[in-house]
Amino acid sequence: MAADSGDGARHLPLDPDVDVGSTFADNAVRGTPAARPRGRRAQSVIVIAVALGGVLGAITRYAVARALPTPVGTFPWSTFLINVSGSVLLGFLLILVIEQFPRGRLARPVIGTGFCGAYTTFSTYMVDAVLLVRGGHLALAALYVVTSALAGLGGVWAGITGARMVLRAAQ
Repeated sequence: MAADSGDGARHLPLDPDVDVGSTFADNAVRGTPAARPRGRRAQSVIVIAVALGGVLGAITRYAVARALPTPVGTFPWSTFLINVSGSVLLGFLLILVIEQFPRGRLARPVIGTGFCGAYTTFSTYMVDAVLLVRGGHLALAALYVVTSALAGLGGVWAGITGARMVLRAAQ
């Protein structure tokens, strides 16, 4: 829902695709295609879309983890690859969705929250780091934590940059 900052100015929500509490007036001010409130049916559609994206993301994560098993005490390459590739994918696809297909109401919930949210995994990243520390591999754990964070940020940047290059080339 759009927020009033006290000076009368209205601000857009972080993700208007899932802003189910907006009113007719809020939508009209924002100029959204369907200038009407979203009801329970619209909320249900978004929840189902997120769930379907999540199922696909979780299955993909599981497949990658099975294809690249990590022996105890070694760098967790599968989780690293999953999180970095998910960062690239999220950056790339969301720029395409936001800048090229802004009316795709379900694209961000399916891709961003659903698929990439289930595919990437902060909790596994942390478990891998803790297991390395517990196994006496402190330096490897530190290397893993730092390189994963930096590579994830770099991945998002690369995805955003790549998507913008694709969009410019298509014009």
